[in-house]
Amino acid sequence: MKLGFYIILAAQFFSALADNALLFAAIALLQTLHAPDWHTPVLQEAFVVSYIVLAPFVGAFADSLPKGRVMLISNSIKLFGCVAMLVGVNPLIAYGIVGFGAAAYSPAKYGILTEYLPPEKLVLANSWIEGLTVLAIILGAVLSGFLIGPHVALPMLQWWDVPLVHTGMDTPPELAILIITALYLIAAMFNLYIPRLPIDHKPLSRNPVFLLKEFIHCFRLLWKDPLGQVSLAVTTLFWGSGATLRLLVLAWSATALHYNMSQAARLTAWVAFGIAIGAILAAKFVKIEHSVKVLPVGILMGLLVLAMIPVTSPALAVVLLIVIGAMGGYFVVPTNALLQHRGHLLMGAGSSIAVQNFNENLSIFAMLGLYALMEKLDFSMTTIILVFGLLLSGIMTALYKKHGHDQDTGQI
Repeated sequence: MKLGFYIILAAQFFSALADNALLFAAIALLQTLHAPDWHTPVLQEAFVVSYIVLAPFVGAFADSLPKGRVMLISNSIKLFGCVAMLVGVNPLIAYGIVGFGAAAYSPAKYGILTEYLPPEKLVLANSWIEGLTVLAIILGAVLSGFLIGPHVALPMLQWWDVPLVHTGMDTPPELAILIITALYLIAAMFNLYIPRLPIDHKPLSRNPVFLLKEFIHCFRLLWKDPLGQVSLAVTTLFWGSGATLRLLVLAWSATALHYNMSQAARLTAWVAFGIAIGAILAAKFVKIEHSVKVLPVGILMGLLVLAMIPVTSPALAVVLLIVIGAMGGYFVVPTNALLQHRGHLLMGAGSSIAVQNFNENLSIFAMLGLYALMEKLDFSMTTIILVFGLLLSGIMTALYKKHGHDQDTGQI
């Protein structure tokens, strides 16, 4: 691989690491501000709303400039949102600014690979990107867990406390956000050295109305295709449930395991670890033409979530979360590959990714909204887990009943 590829990897890794660490630091900051519990899912909704609103336009933006420059601009927006959180802007608004940058960043980080590398190296390159993204999710949870924990944060705050100078860093979440800001700065430095590539193809039009109509056409096309429909539905459900599960684990571990925020943040990393295991197993044992046949694993995953209710042992909780994550990775990877394949055939990869991002983040927004509503209505943790697990299992069952036979029709 060329040196520029490793620079792209480094920029992506540090940006993703900061994104994932910032979520837990922002949640801890909400707690120090004594915000109501339902603000936690709303916080993540503020992040994903930009993905929904900007979906028809970010692809054209990424194609209108050199991808490295797009990544630098987008990362700078994330950095601005992080600084805004530090200077006292409401965390919901500041985290929403970070989400705005993340939405613009997404198409550029994948699009630059096709411009910079030959086709025969794209699978390997995407494996590196996805592998480092999973690593960033795990390390982001672990790093943030340590930074907001008293054993690390309090000594650092004492060291940071300069006599006669008021730095404004008074709480562990603020210190964590400051360090995360440095991660965004490191990512921006790598962005500066990404090879400047010629614009591969400019969008046909920058007119927002044209872009919106084109997006709606692609959206309908993918949902009308039987295999596109089932793969899009599965990946949409997976990312919506995954985002909700991360917050559910935080709340559940506090009541069932009596964990503090620092310990709970580190616990969520085991789900990502399980997803990585499931993805490896799926890549080894599941072919794309059999991808719909893994849907029963998703049904079982929803039912296994219900097993969280009686668990009070930390060791058993870790095993359970790894297995839940592995089942999720095992059923989502083949269906994601099927979605990419159908999207490429129907409309091109870029447009299909835009439709996929829109649907997945709309699912995240809706499921987090349901979670926030249950929190606001003071539903018990047992009830919330029951609703979440049965909803996931029920939708997967309906999809399997409707589409379980599709791959016998030779459509792939």
